[in-house]
Amino acid sequence: MSLFLKNKNLEICIDAPLENYQHARFDWTGKIVSVRYQNIPVFGVEKLNTSPKSSFGRAFYNEFGIENAIGYDETPVGDWFHKIGVGLLKKEEGPYDFSKAYKIKPASFEVEQNESKITIKCASKLMNGYAYILSKEITLSDSGFTIHYKLTNTGEKTIKTEEYNHNFLAIDHLSMGKEYLLKFPFLLEPALFGEHINPENLVNIDSKSIGFENTPKEVYFFSNLSGSKLVKPSWELIHREKNIGIRETTSFKTRKINLWGCQHVISPELFFDVVVNPKQTLEWSRNYHLQNLG
Repeated sequence: MSLFLKNKNLEICIDAPLENYQHARFDWTGKIVSVRYQNIPVFGVEKLNTSPKSSFGRAFYNEFGIENAIGYDETPVGDWFHKIGVGLLKKEEGPYDFSKAYKIKPASFEVEQNESKITIKCASKLMNGYAYILSKEITLSDSGFTIHYKLTNTGEKTIKTEEYNHNFLAIDHLSMGKEYLLKFPFLLEPALFGEHINPENLVNIDSKSIGFENTPKEVYFFSNLSGSKLVKPSWELIHREKNIGIRETTSFKTRKINLWGCQHVISPELFFDVVVNPKQTLEWSRNYHLQNLG
């Protein structure tokens, strides 16, 4: 069953680990499927008009190892490798592909809840020298929420990967357009970006913000928005007509910030480098603040 955190300003809906989305990409711990601020939705979905809805990303789904899951390269075809927050995946021919429908052996999950916090733990089996315990706490405040991660390496090998939140965003389910503005605290220099996909030239990049000339119909994507410079990352999305803003700040610095989106959704992605030696624990957090700008 779905889990809820709620106060006078916010309502957050979180799917339990074995509820709805059970695919091989996104982390099953703390699948935040909707956030409403003053009864206005501030979340989007990866795809529209697709059934079943539980087969793709939505709201505040996160992922570990989008480019290479831990232990994949050393795992023989037909054996199993780890996807943190999901379980064991069965390796097929070819390089790792986050979009592939791998066979899954789910990890073990535990859920605890009180009025203002939900804690979900994920414990893996030892496989190819790797094992871990992931604990994710989602804590509600008056005007926001915090996602706190704790990853303990219970295996024999160092865990080295990356984690990000996809942040599928749309305010009141309104399409992207002139009323939206996405702000960053660092200088945006397109010449230093990695990929630069803007097929309709409708995404406008200023020195510290990104907006729209009109509603895009094609997918847009920009990688390494900080030019691979180490920055304390954050972003703020505002909708001028609705006078609502949402901001993410973090406990960490990063060199990798991407932006993906299409007509109905925008997704700023702040990546965290995960390196945990055996018997060690790593902690980090993402903080979300919402406000009425009127």
